[in-house]
Amino acid sequence: MNAPGDVTQQAPGSDGSRTQPPGSDSAASRRQELASFLRSRRERIAPEQVGLPPGRRRRTPGLRREEVAQLAAVGVTWYTWLEQARDIQVSSQVADAIARALMLDQNERRHLFTLAGTADPHPHLDCPGVSPAVRAMIDQLEPLPAAVFNSRFDIVAHNRTYGRLVCDLDELPAEDRNVMWLAFTDPRWRERMLDREENTRVMAAKFRASMANHLAEPAWKELLRRLQQNSPEFREAWERHEVLQPGSHVKRYLNPEVGLLAFDFTHLWLGPQDGPRLTVYSPVDQLTRERLEQLHRVVIAQRRPVAV
Repeated sequence: MNAPGDVTQQAPGSDGSRTQPPGSDSAASRRQELASFLRSRRERIAPEQVGLPPGRRRRTPGLRREEVAQLAAVGVTWYTWLEQARDIQVSSQVADAIARALMLDQNERRHLFTLAGTADPHPHLDCPGVSPAVRAMIDQLEPLPAAVFNSRFDIVAHNRTYGRLVCDLDELPAEDRNVMWLAFTDPRWRERMLDREENTRVMAAKFRASMANHLAEPAWKELLRRLQQNSPEFREAWERHEVLQPGSHVKRYLNPEVGLLAFDFTHLWLGPQDGPRLTVYSPVDQLTRERLEQLHRVVIAQRRPVAV
């Protein structure tokens, strides 16, 4: 699927790319360097790091091109051309989406924008990935459910108890591991998230507030399109134009393994407040604590690996 604006209109060529003007050796070298840099960053990322199944018989290390295109919400053919050093232009919004998909740090992000020849729309953005230290912290918090979310409400990483808090996250496609998507469209999540009407209204308001900084980004526009297309409830909430910043209140879930669970939760930002955050769920009562211990025992007994 081609994201809006991911390819700038070019002069016609036999394959759709721009024709090469004379004396463009410098530009060609920069495109080759960009292509090599993108391949190197793609190959260092394990599928599990971005919520994708590892799969079998991978011919190359790291992510496939189509997986990067999916994560950045750009066309597969367009991204392939980019890694082939074709003469295509990269908008700042699409470069931003690719930087996020490849989990680039601040220096790598700056290098990407320099090679792409476009201005960074968020020049002061700190964009850390989920480091091994953060993953270790998430694991050590068990049995407390804990997860890392980005500002788009994607579930970037989680521990085993969060992975089984409402449904089995490992059974879901990577593109559906988003709390907004689950709360508005997944029947199991909607049935088991108590106080759903109030919670979804608050979530839509928080999503609108967060999206104000990402209006032109393809991944955000694609999630908004999917929600509007698949959820009348979301469309109604979105049209209210309510805005909220992340806050704390009690959340209640009906877990299929152990029953009713009630939590306070705490946000710990891993960068700027618009960036990724670690959220930890703490039982509000003794019954929830006991049931959470029971859920943790169930998860351990099934001997599943920790999700990332």
